[in-house]
Amino acid sequence: MLLLDACGPTLHAATMLLLALLFVCGLWAGTQNALAGGGSFVTLPALILTGLDPRMANITSTVALFPGQVTTGFAGRSLVAGAERLSFRALAVISLVGGIAGALLLLVTPSKVFGAMVPWLVLAATGLFAWSSFGPKPKGETTPPPAWVSALIQGVIAVYSGFFGGGAGIVTLAALTLARMPIRNAAGTKNVLVSLSNIAAAIVFAATTAIPWAKAAAVGAGSMVGGYAGAILLKRVPVMWLRVGVIVIGAALTIGLFVRG
Repeated sequence: MLLLDACGPTLHAATMLLLALLFVCGLWAGTQNALAGGGSFVTLPALILTGLDPRMANITSTVALFPGQVTTGFAGRSLVAGAERLSFRALAVISLVGGIAGALLLLVTPSKVFGAMVPWLVLAATGLFAWSSFGPKPKGETTPPPAWVSALIQGVIAVYSGFFGGGAGIVTLAALTLARMPIRNAAGTKNVLVSLSNIAAAIVFAATTAIPWAKAAAVGAGSMVGGYAGAILLKRVPVMWLRVGVIVIGAALTIGLFVRG
């Protein structure tokens, strides 16, 4: 009994330290999600290190990060726009439906095969964004993809976001810039679309899975603060810095994913 009493304060302090570290990870992830995406690659390994298996860590990360993404989307709502041939309302509906489908897919399908695709997907998205930002520009006006192509791309991204989510922001940003949306508007719109997919997925997970709520709350609180700060920075950071920052983060995520794999 005395031993348990002696260990009690130590265990309590260790738990508080763990939750504080998860808050910091959420802060970092929320800011990164607002500016470019890929915040789950901060929270996912952090949650795995707390003892969760990768699948549960992924589910917990999705549930924990969506409050920060909602905060980011609300703070940056003035930047939201539709693609040239597809309205924002249509993109929002696609994101919600895709998020639900991706969450249901995660609950019934092993993630090993899809997880092996993630480094290649982030690499492709980063390369596409870098090419659209700094590659040679055609002399005439470029033609954006047809509406059905943009809808299909957003649907695939939304399913991916609900299923795994890592790098979904970068992929969405690449797709929106491909549809000829200005970079700053694309970044703001990306935040709202990803948040809608994750809200839908989080509701499915919360209704079907035993979430470790203390860990999720710590990450979620940090992500809300970071998400708001990131949305403010998004309005003030020069466009060139934003472009370079997206590419640097995407390259770092790609390297980290290949090394982890």
